[in-house]
Amino acid sequence: MLAVPVFNIKGERLGQMEVDPMLLGGRVRPQLLKQAIVTFQDHQRLEAARRKGRGEVEGSTRKLYRQKGTGNARMGTIRTPIRRGGGRAFSKLGPRSFKTLPKKMRRLARDNAVLAKIQAEDVLIVDGLSCPQPKTKALATMFAALGAQRGCVLAVAAYDAAVHRSGRNIPNADVRVVTELNAYEILARPKLIFTRPAFELFTTGSEPAATG
Repeated sequence: MLAVPVFNIKGERLGQMEVDPMLLGGRVRPQLLKQAIVTFQDHQRLEAARRKGRGEVEGSTRKLYRQKGTGNARMGTIRTPIRRGGGRAFSKLGPRSFKTLPKKMRRLARDNAVLAKIQAEDVLIVDGLSCPQPKTKALATMFAALGAQRGCVLAVAAYDAAVHRSGRNIPNADVRVVTELNAYEILARPKLIFTRPAFELFTTGSEPAATG
């Protein structure tokens, strides 16, 4: 069993919670993590540009004038890329096909990322997190007390507008619903912080009575 330390919002250790490594894939698979990261980054590219080639622009396919005897350089159709209004040479064809990963591979990559963080002692659980109103300073103070001021991902059990607003202005900090975690975001930040309800939801798949 792997032990994950539990702290309060002041950074005082309260104990620990255990998780079976088999629930997180049993072992870390670097190649799978690389695939997940490359796929995530690939999907961040828009690739929406599109231009018409010579076969798509409007105009006749008839040769403009005969090949010889006019004194002009030879010329094909009006659609040629070297003429004004012609098609674009090597035109962009719009959205391309992106890399994809099956759902089971994405989930395993996410679990492997968490497993790697636990093994590196970069995962912790915070108990008693409550945010009645958006307060960036309060959340930043908690991150500093937990040693996560260099950057972290805070995983919560359910969307909380006050917590998300409190964290959105903190540099290198992300607030995510635990069911929306992905391998790239987990590995991109030095620390991964679960609220206790979020950790229970992540490890058991069932949401506890209290949410955080």
